[in-house]
Amino acid sequence: MESGQGVSRVTATALATHHFLRGMPRELIAELVPAATLVSIPAHHRIFEDGGIAQGFWLIRSGSVALDLHVPGEGQIVVETLGMGEVLGWSWQLPRYRWALGAVAIQPTEAFRFDGPAVRALCDANPRLGYELTRRFLDVASNRLKATRDRLLERYVPARPWP
Repeated sequence: MESGQGVSRVTATALATHHFLRGMPRELIAELVPAATLVSIPAHHRIFEDGGIAQGFWLIRSGSVALDLHVPGEGQIVVETLGMGEVLGWSWQLPRYRWALGAVAIQPTEAFRFDGPAVRALCDANPRLGYELTRRFLDVASNRLKATRDRLLERYVPARPWP
């Protein structure tokens, strides 16, 4: 567990209410319960650093988190802000297990935190669970890459005047 976070137990019923898991069969959600904890993250707490070891993911229930990237000479720039119903972290699935961005809580945030190695073991044991999660995380990764691209284009590509 990261420092600065309070922890509580999780139920399958509570997990089933999160947008990311909506529509997943209840028996698969129940398999995730042992890998999950409910955490409270204080405002301004750095959750992870770009390039750090990716050990899990969070399903945000309330609050907001900024995804940022260090730009030499400019410091941290926010590439996306995540809130209620969104997923934080997908790098835990990819060998190397390194964060592609950093994350910091903008305001007090409550989230379900999942232990990455435990979830990977659950997916290895049940390919149906692995497929369900991979399909959902591919959607998250695709949206996150698009948002990052859009933000970088806004910032670094000058607007073209209309002819």
